[in-house]
Amino acid sequence: MTFSDTATQRDSAIEQHSIDYVPSSERHGKVWHQGPFWFTGNFVLPTMVAGFVGASMGLSVWYSVLAIVLGVGAGTFFMAFHANQGPRMGLPQMIQSRAQFGSRGSTVPFAATVFVYVGFLVFDTVLAEQGLGLLLPGGEYFWYPVLIAVSIVIAVVGHDLLHFVQRWLTYLLVVVFAVLTVVAIVHFGGEPTPADVPAATAGWDLTAFLVQFSLAAGYNISYSVYVSDYTRYLPAKVPAKKLITAVYAGAAFSAVWLMSLGAILASYLPDPDPIIALREVGDLLFPGFGLIVVLASVLALISIMGVNAYGAMLTGASALDGFRKVRPTVRLRIVGLVVVGIVSLVVALLIPDDYIGSFNNFVLMMLYFLVPWTAVNLVDFYFVRRGKYAIAEILKPDGIYGRWAWRGVAAYIIGFIAMVPFFSTSFYVGPVADALGGADFSFVVGLTVSGVLYLLFSRNLDHEAEAAARAASEIELEGAAR
Repeated sequence: MTFSDTATQRDSAIEQHSIDYVPSSERHGKVWHQGPFWFTGNFVLPTMVAGFVGASMGLSVWYSVLAIVLGVGAGTFFMAFHANQGPRMGLPQMIQSRAQFGSRGSTVPFAATVFVYVGFLVFDTVLAEQGLGLLLPGGEYFWYPVLIAVSIVIAVVGHDLLHFVQRWLTYLLVVVFAVLTVVAIVHFGGEPTPADVPAATAGWDLTAFLVQFSLAAGYNISYSVYVSDYTRYLPAKVPAKKLITAVYAGAAFSAVWLMSLGAILASYLPDPDPIIALREVGDLLFPGFGLIVVLASVLALISIMGVNAYGAMLTGASALDGFRKVRPTVRLRIVGLVVVGIVSLVVALLIPDDYIGSFNNFVLMMLYFLVPWTAVNLVDFYFVRRGKYAIAEILKPDGIYGRWAWRGVAAYIIGFIAMVPFFSTSFYVGPVADALGGADFSFVVGLTVSGVLYLLFSRNLDHEAEAAARAASEIELEGAAR
């Protein structure tokens, strides 16, 4: 059995490609599938946790929701525009970075990306184990390895199975959480008072608003690192507008919904635990419904764990290939996924009990490391090279894009340094952020500085030489110019 929509019969249900090019004869899928894929991908408990922050800092429910809507709207914009790169280039997201950073220079954003994947895998594992612990015995030393192993199996089967699972989980999640959301709104009607939540002021706070905004934006920007992994099998000429819209709608809708639900829960439940909060609110409808909500959430967590493991494997293999050429085989994927699983298991077992505080810092660190990359990558695709690349050369460690492309590396590093004074975390607050009461504008600075610098640095690129290489690349990859 396969989970593909293509009419071409495959010899195996297991995906054969990894960091290599997907030829036009193997392209398949439908644009609308991207909507439910990214809806479910974002409809996981860490998303809800990201919505706790504003309310926990004293921001009212409606100001929290406003910060979430604006933050998600901004962050998803960048994420969705990466989606268009997949079908145009037929490559996973991060290996495309070689065109801007070089085959070895790209290890700079690669390292940050692996950090993101492993971090999400760890938090998803912790939350899924807590959910299962409400019903089943075992504990973390049993469930952590089991959950990670299941996610690896899903990732080994690969792209089509991940799309299939994500798409069908959408229906379950929409029904279950629609009921839960109505229950939460009805039960928690009106603004909370200090009597409800002693730590809450339930009002306006600029710092809290900006922190919630930055977390919401950074959370969806973090998905930028693997958007093309799940659009690269689409036919090259799918309409860009429809594709970008489908990705944006799915990812933004689920993030706004679940983060806003998190804001409601955090406004009325002091120091909420995501698993316990879902069970308590669900049981307000009838005893046992809370457990149904938790188990549905665990299924979504396991699915996105597979997505994160898959992306970590692709990025790690891409980094290794820059230094030592590797064959993009199924065996490589399995070995890479096992390594990712072991690392994630160790980190999960070592993570402190206060994982919610760790999670907030993690999201901000993602924002800091990924913003300069997304700026460089998007500016190159849409304004410098305008989607025209010599794909075969990207796949060669010593191709025309070089090993170290100074333009991308310099724009990334300078943009990151420019962000430092604006950082605001629990362990470091930059001088500008401190002067603003802890408000974090760093992602605006990083996007602007890295994007503008890369555009300026690229004014003298040799586009004629690249055009010749591009024509040869099309013949090499497809057998004839497309």
